[in-house]
Amino acid sequence: MQNTQRIPGNRRIFWLVSLLLAGAFWLVGFPTLRPDVYAQQPTVSIPTVTSTPIGAYVIVNSENDQINVRGGPDTVYPIVGILLMNQQAPALGRSAGGGWIMIAYAGVSGGTAWVYAPLVTLFGVVPIVEAPATPTPATTPTIDPTLAAQFIVEIQPTRLPTFTEPPPLNIPTFTAPEQATSGRVLPIGLVITAIGIVGIFGLLISLFRGR
Repeated sequence: MQNTQRIPGNRRIFWLVSLLLAGAFWLVGFPTLRPDVYAQQPTVSIPTVTSTPIGAYVIVNSENDQINVRGGPDTVYPIVGILLMNQQAPALGRSAGGGWIMIAYAGVSGGTAWVYAPLVTLFGVVPIVEAPATPTPATTPTIDPTLAAQFIVEIQPTRLPTFTEPPPLNIPTFTAPEQATSGRVLPIGLVITAIGIVGIFGLLISLFRGR
């Protein structure tokens, strides 16, 4: 009697397990029969992110390690800072001739400064702006007249020698002696020759006597 009562209970467990397995296989084998899940659609418009334009700017040319930033569009203005190679700065304006560009430069009075245009590359268009007032020098150089007088060399004028006319040259004149008109004058050469011949004869006579 005990065995006949347990069989129905086992059958109920078997059929229950079979139904569970069949349901699991049905869910796995037929996924298209499952209901689709849709995400909730927004009811308001989504704002798009757009970048704000930076406007005109300058970039330091690569052939310059650094450039000077001045307080105005000229070399008479003081140097207020520097920009390094390939450094970028916002451009705000330019001088009337276009030789200088005004940039935004933090840390200086007014937040603006100037760079020399050939040293940078300008991207964009900037208006012509008025240059600031030219700075006055702190001190005005003066010359000490006492010190300057020590370096002034006065050149005394050289006096030219006066020309004195020499006395007139007195050239003496000679008169030829008058030749004697009376008597006959022997030539001097003949007299010398005769004296020489006499001397030679005297020498020969003395030699023969000595023998």
